[in-house]
Amino acid sequence: MKPFFAAFLMSWCDFDIAGEESNIAELEKQASDPDIWKDQRKGKALMLSLNEKKGLVASWQGMEKKASDLLDMVNLSLLEEDESIKEDLGEEVQHLLEQFEKYETRLMLSGEYDGHNAVCAVHAGAGGTESQDWANMILRMYLLWAEKQGYEAELLEVSEGEEAGIKSAYLNIRGDHAYGYLKSEHGVHRLVRLSPFDADHARHTSFAQFEVMPEADEQVDMDIPADELRVDTFKSSGPGGQHMQKTSSAVRITHLPSGITAVCQSQRSQHQNKDAALKILYARLLEADRVKQERERAQLKGERVEAGWGNQIRSYVLHPYKMVKDHRTGFETSRAQDVLDGALDGFISAYLRSKVGE
Repeated sequence: MKPFFAAFLMSWCDFDIAGEESNIAELEKQASDPDIWKDQRKGKALMLSLNEKKGLVASWQGMEKKASDLLDMVNLSLLEEDESIKEDLGEEVQHLLEQFEKYETRLMLSGEYDGHNAVCAVHAGAGGTESQDWANMILRMYLLWAEKQGYEAELLEVSEGEEAGIKSAYLNIRGDHAYGYLKSEHGVHRLVRLSPFDADHARHTSFAQFEVMPEADEQVDMDIPADELRVDTFKSSGPGGQHMQKTSSAVRITHLPSGITAVCQSQRSQHQNKDAALKILYARLLEADRVKQERERAQLKGERVEAGWGNQIRSYVLHPYKMVKDHRTGFETSRAQDVLDGALDGFISAYLRSKVGE
């Protein structure tokens, strides 16, 4: 236990609670100034920052108190040599350690959009049914990861594969710093396995791309005049029932200045398709602006690449052995099925740690 508490207190020093409390006081002072609310976008952005800082400080103060209580229990167990106390301590320390590691990783998220929700896209690479099935496995993996985090996940749009799997899908993941964590997953994912679609059960390699974009807050991030958007409706071409295919429920929205488009046709009504398409379009516009800013700073991150050889961020090998390896950080595990079931925190943490100081 002693090494744990030592590590806890060392990292505790890295989080300047007094400094953060001073920042909170300054933000509260700004928020009380009526002039700031003349610009509603600026006022809301300030309140989002204020609430985020308050929540983080409260969480660290709670862990500080818990660590202090556990230290008292350690001293008591050593004094009385009470085995039952020691057993309880083991569980308490493990829980606190997991909580501490989570918030320690959270401190690495300081990007402009890290606190946003995420809009994600999955695209099957070349390879037909094999890659489409792999894209579906990737979609499932991130849905399970979101569930493990206690996040909300909503499927916005799905394009089904001809025989199995999906050609593409868009999903909205909502939760504390969802984009900040998921930005590390942006890239091409490579699968090596014995094909379930090959009569000879030959080994196949498939690719799927996972895109991650910050969800745009229309009241803070977006200010798009209505005349810059063109909305087209058409009949749905995918599965979804006779009604969807007979009525013009599918929606395509184009941002005229940039040419960026978003299409949605898998929701049940035109209104729902329009809402989903707008969410995707705003996320793409915000991501385009983010990448433009980073190019100006010569720090290209998250740039879209084609799903093919040489561009993958991670390999998932299911045959002849089981191994998942991240090619950027070297982090790997043989628990491939756990990863496919959403156990991604080790990869995310390793990536974020590799970026500290850049």
